[in-house]
Amino acid sequence: MIINSIEDRYGLNCVDVIGLPDGQFTFKVFRKDPEDQGRWTLVGDYSGLRFSTEEQAIQHAATQVRWLEELHHSSPLYKPHD
Repeated sequence: MIINSIEDRYGLNCVDVIGLPDGQFTFKVFRKDPEDQGRWTLVGDYSGLRFSTEEQAIQHAATQVRWLEELHHSSPLYKPHD
């Protein structure tokens, strides 16, 4: 189940944090292109990775996704939304 969806400031890229039935977390990366009529396209599937907390999943995602790294580090008060 998607528990957090973090978009870049342009609304064209997204990281979905997924809560797994066993209590762990993972994430996937998506992009939205005009030629796809605004549909999200999977561009990075990291669902094989498992993390103990949502924050750990986001921190690892930030090492893989440049815009998320910039967002995560530019806002020390950044907290995932519910």
